[in-house]
Amino acid sequence: MRRLSSVVIWIFIGLALAGCPGNKGKQAYKAGQRALDLQDYDAAVEYYGKALAADPQNAFYRIKLSQARFEAGQTHIRAGMKLREKGDLQGAISEFQRSQILDPSNSVPDQELKKTLDLLAERNRASEQPAEEAPASAEGGLPALASAPPELKPLSRAPINLKMSNDTKVVFDTIGKLAGLTVIYDPDLQPRKITTDLNNVTLEQALDIACLESKAFWKPVTENIILIAPDTTQKRKDYDEQVVRTFYLGNVAIAQDLTEITTGLRQLLDLRRIQQVNAQNAIIVRDTPDKLALIEKIIKDIDRAKPEVLIQVQILQASTDNMRNLGIVPPQTGFSATITPSSSSSSSSSTSSTTTTTSSGGITLQQLRTLNQSDVTFTIPSATANFLMTASSTKIIQSPEIRALDGQQAKLNIGQRVPVATGSFQAGVGVGTTAGAGFVNPLVNTQFQYIDVGVNIDVTPHVHPNRDVSMKLQVEVSSVANYVTIGGIQQPVIAQNKSQEEIRLKEGEVSILAGLIQRIDTKTLNGWPWLANVPVMRYLFSGDNTDLQDSEVLIVLTPHIVRMPEWTKANLRALASGPDANPQVRRELDLKAPSANPTPTSMSTPNTNRGSVPMATPASGTVVPAAAGNVAPPPQVSEPRLRFDPSTMNLSPGQTATLSVAIDNVTDLFSVPMLLQYNPAVISIEEVRHGGFLSDGGQDIAIVQRVDKEHGQAIISATRQPNTPGVNGSGTLLGVVVKALATGTSTLSIVQVNAKDSQLKPIPLVTGEAILHVQQ
Repeated sequence: MRRLSSVVIWIFIGLALAGCPGNKGKQAYKAGQRALDLQDYDAAVEYYGKALAADPQNAFYRIKLSQARFEAGQTHIRAGMKLREKGDLQGAISEFQRSQILDPSNSVPDQELKKTLDLLAERNRASEQPAEEAPASAEGGLPALASAPPELKPLSRAPINLKMSNDTKVVFDTIGKLAGLTVIYDPDLQPRKITTDLNNVTLEQALDIACLESKAFWKPVTENIILIAPDTTQKRKDYDEQVVRTFYLGNVAIAQDLTEITTGLRQLLDLRRIQQVNAQNAIIVRDTPDKLALIEKIIKDIDRAKPEVLIQVQILQASTDNMRNLGIVPPQTGFSATITPSSSSSSSSSTSSTTTTTSSGGITLQQLRTLNQSDVTFTIPSATANFLMTASSTKIIQSPEIRALDGQQAKLNIGQRVPVATGSFQAGVGVGTTAGAGFVNPLVNTQFQYIDVGVNIDVTPHVHPNRDVSMKLQVEVSSVANYVTIGGIQQPVIAQNKSQEEIRLKEGEVSILAGLIQRIDTKTLNGWPWLANVPVMRYLFSGDNTDLQDSEVLIVLTPHIVRMPEWTKANLRALASGPDANPQVRRELDLKAPSANPTPTSMSTPNTNRGSVPMATPASGTVVPAAAGNVAPPPQVSEPRLRFDPSTMNLSPGQTATLSVAIDNVTDLFSVPMLLQYNPAVISIEEVRHGGFLSDGGQDIAIVQRVDKEHGQAIISATRQPNTPGVNGSGTLLGVVVKALATGTSTLSIVQVNAKDSQLKPIPLVTGEAILHVQQ
């Protein structure tokens, strides 16, 4: 029975321990570690959150949760930026919103989300703006300033075929009439007869060829007027348009890097008007558009994030001290005897072994005859018996990590700052050689300097393209050994192990530096001669002291590359920069022959009117909208769709109502970011509520909303928890609370939607709209 009772008790104890919050926290923590190893940061955040909820006082769980939140937030930020670069603004918004939910302490997703929303709003305004609408206005209602010189927009983009021999101006006039352009000339352009044979070339190619033959250059004055001028340095300076542009560099850490870039641009392109602004990491340039295009190419190539290296440093310092002290240390002084006759107080003698010494006063034989026991004193030295053993062991293990930029020095100091006295010393001044009246302290002026004692690491890494890491290292492990008195002040004696070298390692390669093994073996024998060497008996006549000291210092370095420069094919691609005297860029299309080749127009005289010029077909230069027959047929009802319920609603000014955003026939729905558009003068969106469809049985979902009442836009995103399947079927997704502002009619439309399944693949949805009538 007792055994059975014991078993039952232990079973209850085990169940209690299995169900206690501490074990639940450990299980969730282990699951978070596995998710972190798989780089599933969203799941790691969830598991670490459960572990912290089970044990709220555990600081280690809290640190791990913070680290996982940061990594998860950064992952979604990077994904959002990639989607934004591809033009998927809705997907980018969803990623940034997810980053906000996972890491609320990070302000980067807020900034990127605002930037993306502005881009989306600008895109929507541009798509809704009529073609005949007036150009954008700058602040103050004035027309916006031009951002570039005028571009050539001829009436015809048909390929040019021309064969003629005539004066320069006649040739240019003929080319201009073929393209529907007006040609004007510089007064200094000299008449010159040239022979031109153009076969299937573009307008720009024809002008360039004629300019080469006539030693001139052309530039657009307006969209349909070009100027021809002599190709001289002064004329280029007089006519070349210049543009002011500011280049912001996002990866410059120090002003020296910005100075190097500015100096390189100035030397490469012979720039005269270039200014760097260190406070904004910017470069302002005023020059021709071609040079600015070259500058943009160069800056994009070199403005890359510097490589970063994480160096793991492991320092092991171990020391042992074993001491043994055995035996009886015999007397170190001789026996002595003192004779003090009662009749004389000045006579004495001393004896050591068999030697007798008489004091200078001496004693007489008569006095020796009268000596008694009280007149002789013997002094016997003492012996010491030692039976002592001491063993001490010390281990110091440190494993710091250093993260450093390529080419930048990083320092790590772990330990203490020990004061050391410095200054001027002077001999004492005063009477006599001992301190007394009038004596001046020998320490006249004392200053203190602090020395870093402990683990001191200075490293400057350099990452090579093949992922090797070169490091300039200085590693120092020091400690205070003891103290000595110098000038009346105790000064520390620093024990130091220092290594300074330059090495090159592969990523993840382990390097052992400054391995130092020291062994001190000290043996001391103190006793009487001959008797101290007798086996066994020697411990009665001697003391045996053995001291064994071992110390070892081991420093292990392991570099890990955490960031490499992102060199793309565009960065490695060369760019034609034109002649040395006049740097310029050209598009690839300008160097190729036209794709369309209609019947060539023969020109025998320069008086051909514009009506005979063959005009360009739509395929040669303009974008033609798709024909009505090519438009995709309307989607069937069975396809997934997003709609408002009800689709029509009547309201009074000041009244609020809720419209349901319903979804039909969807499969594996995980997240639904959407953009709503309405008339802000008639209605406004006040609130977005949870509809219940995505929760799938009560699970929490993340709803993020941003309402721009000024422009009549609302961005809403509903997302399920990570690592959960999507939802199938139909139901109410959200509830949108609207408020009537003024009489009128407004359409509430779903302008864009970016639904995704549990694999983050897009789900195509057909969207609907609701019509709201506000009446008195």
